Amino acid sequence: MHRRTLLAAALAGAVVTPALASGTARAADPGPSVTRTGTTTLDNQALFFVSYDGLVNNNSFQKNGLLTYKGYQYAVWYTADRNAVVGRRPLGASTWATVKVGHTLRYNDSHNVISMGVSRVDGRLHLNMDSHSDGFTYVKSVAGLMDNPAGLSWTASRFGAPQSTLDGLALTSQFTYPQFIATPEGRLQLSYRVAVSGNGRNALAEYDGTRWTNLGEWSSSTGTYTSEHGSSTARNMYLHGIDYDRNGRLHSFFTWREQNGAVMCSSGGITNHDTGYVYSDDRGRTWRNNAGTVVGTTGGSDKVSVTDAGLVVDPLNPDHSLMNQESQFTDSAGRPHAIISYVPGRFGQCTTNYVADRTANGRAFHVRKNASGTWQKTEIPVPLGSSQRTKLILDKYDNAYAIFPFGRIAAASAASGHTDWKILFDGSGLNAFGEVVIDETRVAQDGVLSFMYQEKSSGTTPSALRVVDFRLPA
Repeated sequence: MHRRTLLAAALAGAVVTPALASGTARAADPGPSVTRTGTTTLDNQALFFVSYDGLVNNNSFQKNGLLTYKGYQYAVWYTADRNAVVGRRPLGASTWATVKVGHTLRYNDSHNVISMGVSRVDGRLHLNMDSHSDGFTYVKSVAGLMDNPAGLSWTASRFGAPQSTLDGLALTSQFTYPQFIATPEGRLQLSYRVAVSGNGRNALAEYDGTRWTNLGEWSSSTGTYTSEHGSSTARNMYLHGIDYDRNGRLHSFFTWREQNGAVMCSSGGITNHDTGYVYSDDRGRTWRNNAGTVVGTTGGSDKVSVTDAGLVVDPLNPDHSLMNQESQFTDSAGRPHAIISYVPGRFGQCTTNYVADRTANGRAFHVRKNASGTWQKTEIPVPLGSSQRTKLILDKYDNAYAIFPFGRIAAASAASGHTDWKILFDGSGLNAFGEVVIDETRVAQDGVLSFMYQEKSSGTTPSALRVVDFRLPA
């Protein structure tokens, strides 16, 4: 099939030579390293329950559950009594100041995370929370709060009342996966899914400092996908992320999830297939495939579809428990990188229980575009030991760091072409449940890898929620 074979030749080798894959590293650049500098406690008794194999306070698609802006770090979570809380601290401080924002979690559903965003144009903090294919709750701060953190008190009076719309803009009655992204001009965009798993569409809204505008949907749920087992005519595109690089290009890796389980070899698997990639050079208004061809228009009739050519950068059928919503990052040259994970074929060509099989045999892979424009893929030699997701960041020298479930950190140097992956921190002493939430914004600001994790518990017994910091190469 054309869409599955295009670019596949570029991914034929799992290991590449440094000369092909590097392009930016210099001999004097340091390789990756992490030095643990401290751990702070957000909440000794944070809300804990396991749902969809995850926690509501630590989920991969929680963009951003932890962020840094103008010398302060911010975190969001639900307390044991289900209150939505936002905390802040000056960078390097050991204690957090917290504010309840007037909302309590409705259901024990780990999808219903809290996500944060900052609109630089007016200095507001925005929160979107508590949604899974239904309504959402939105809260925003007063203007200027983020621009003068030392001069403005951290109190509930700095936040507006919870809303069920974006300042009167109603988006959809089936809303999931809020992700805030700041545009280069300082506006704030909100990425979200319309409708439900297996039959949903991605959409964007935008805040200009005065009002929210719904830009519309940009991915399609229609079209026919056929595997060797059967066909499906509905799906949704799950994003690994949506991020602007330093040049203003908007990048997104994704995988498709089919509605019809007939495309799988076993009903115990998961219908995710193929890793795709699109980008936008006009702030998300139009979307292009890897070759630069327009494949979708936001709010228009032509949307990014499973039948479009040139989307797939790593082909994989639905028989290997490919995970959705993993991770992505861009390097100093604006090139896209992603982490994907699945059960490789050497462990069999049919997963029959995606949680058990991923835990036993799952592996993560680093997929990235090199300096010559070729896609490269490297297996990270670290067993997942979990069904959950791995996060990705790059330091100032473009060394790559994969943060695995339980807070384990592996890294690869830019000088090697990102092929020398090794464990730098094994998670000892964290007692982390599984997935962690990365502060994607802090790395560039002070060279610190900071992530939020929740300690293991059982049933619905609350447990400690913490943030750990690691200094990266200076």
